[in-house]
Amino acid sequence: MATLRDIKQRISGVQKTQQITRALKMVAAVKLRRAQQSIIQARPYAHRLGAIMGHIASKVEHNLHPLLEEREPKRVCYVIVTADQGLCGSFNQNIIRKADAELSQYQDKQAIDLILIGRKGRDYFTKRNYKVIGEYIAFFKNLQFSQAVDIAQLIMDLYNEEKLDRIFLIYNEFKSAAQQQVVVEQLLPIIPVIPEDETFMADYIFEPDAITILDTLCPKNINIQVWRVLLESFASEMGARMTAMEYATENANKLIADLQMLYNKIRQEGITKEILEIISGSEALKV
Repeated sequence: MATLRDIKQRISGVQKTQQITRALKMVAAVKLRRAQQSIIQARPYAHRLGAIMGHIASKVEHNLHPLLEEREPKRVCYVIVTADQGLCGSFNQNIIRKADAELSQYQDKQAIDLILIGRKGRDYFTKRNYKVIGEYIAFFKNLQFSQAVDIAQLIMDLYNEEKLDRIFLIYNEFKSAAQQQVVVEQLLPIIPVIPEDETFMADYIFEPDAITILDTLCPKNINIQVWRVLLESFASEMGARMTAMEYATENANKLIADLQMLYNKIRQEGITKEILEIISGSEALKV
């Protein structure tokens, strides 16, 4: 049976852990507010540009630009975005589980290339004999648009050189601090979008010409979409971490209360035992 000293040590240990989880929650909350502002600002532009590119892709010949060209998917690439650290609930596990389900569709692992963003995804997939063509870790602390451009440039170069035929993104889309949704979406080739009512679809007139416009818009769209995905993932990570640390702090409170109750119970039993021993001793002296 645990002694009073053991229980005191356990209470002290849980209190120290609680201080850490409370501090991590506060840090995540501050980062979440900043990340939420960034993604709210980036989303409208990214979604609108993506919609425009989808409409353009449905109106022009796909051979006008290599990023519109559709080929038989002999080589497929998945860009998997995870976190660099843990302590964020099921954030990383959900992405990895979804990625495993997607990759299991292919019988030949050699037909799949991976670009891994985040240490957790890198550590998991590099041990499973997949071909990794890009690793990006430890940059979420100071996330910059230039980092998204570097990743997007690698993706576009490989696609233009016909080393890849399909490129998909797997990431956590930010909904709220307590809710994130794992999303799988195709990045390349750009998917044509045809509205249900084509009468409301713009008929684009290219000036100076379609090739010049597409040379500008297609790379810009890929850069922006990768940037949006990084912002979505970072905001989701901070929300998941804040929520996980809040639950951990609450659980620590409950555990401390239970340990305190156990401490009081054992202490009361000890006092009662001592009183009984004193009474027994005094009665023995009377005899």
